Amino acid sequence: MQAPKYSVIVPVYNRPHEVQELLQSLTRQSYKNFEVLLVEDGSARTSREVYEQYASVLSITYFFKPNSGPGPSRNFGFERARGEYLVVFDSDCVIPETYFEEVEKFMQKEAVDAWGGPDRGRDDFTPLQQAMAYTMASLFTTGGIRGGRKSGFQPRSFNMGISRKVYAQTHGFVFDRLAEDIELSIRIRKHGFNVALIPGAFVYHKRRTSLHDFFKQVSNFGKGRVLVGRAHPGEIKLTHWFPAFFTLGLCAVPVIALLFPKLGLLLVLGYISYFLLIAIHAFTRINSIRVALLSVPSAFIQLTGYGTSFLKQMFAR
Repeated sequence: MQAPKYSVIVPVYNRPHEVQELLQSLTRQSYKNFEVLLVEDGSARTSREVYEQYASVLSITYFFKPNSGPGPSRNFGFERARGEYLVVFDSDCVIPETYFEEVEKFMQKEAVDAWGGPDRGRDDFTPLQQAMAYTMASLFTTGGIRGGRKSGFQPRSFNMGISRKVYAQTHGFVFDRLAEDIELSIRIRKHGFNVALIPGAFVYHKRRTSLHDFFKQVSNFGKGRVLVGRAHPGEIKLTHWFPAFFTLGLCAVPVIALLFPKLGLLLVLGYISYFLLIAIHAFTRINSIRVALLSVPSAFIQLTGYGTSFLKQMFAR
């Protein structure tokens, strides 16, 4: 059997409902020369029934393995993939039907060793999910440090493609979880591979369903950034400190207001103006007052969750 050009690797842990939507979106792809490897990472609620539902309409293989985290699970899939390029999606993504078509168009003009694309919200996502999708990609929050620029772009594991040559030289993911994709992207760059952002190859990323779960997710991002910095000195930039400064400033407002009332008032007005800017920008992007209002608590959770965890890990022994 002829090998496909692309192998899609999806690690999953206790999320069959998400896998259902992801696989359904893959059946609609305009470009068909790909296979799917669904790697069950020791789930109690497996996706086997979902896999069986799509076994006749997709070139798909299902694997069950002991729990080890998303990094080793993706490597597990890489080792068993047949494609020329290895593509990873998160299980909470929905893939637009032109995704691989966009990758093909780009590669015909400029063949690259690795790529990634943006993530977006979608109209049928809940308003909170749309708000979280906005803040995660916004330049006014940590979206500004997530590698969304073409210069110095770092692919993330919700939407990442690498060639077999890249995998052979990097051996894939080293971290089991927490910023494992950032760490791999750094090593890809250090090996001198050609990496590109493909704007048209975006995915719809559902994120979490509650602010509580979102807080836990972004907390892991903050901790992971510090772990990356320890593995690769120099990879923590001033911009990565922004959520920490934001959080420290927020905690300091009551004390400053008590000791220096005028300065405290300026700080309060500064924070209010900042969140107002986020809400206005969100409305211009999504054209929904409800989503714009929800973008404020979403941004607050995102920055404080990331910042608090970043500081804890930075000063931990």
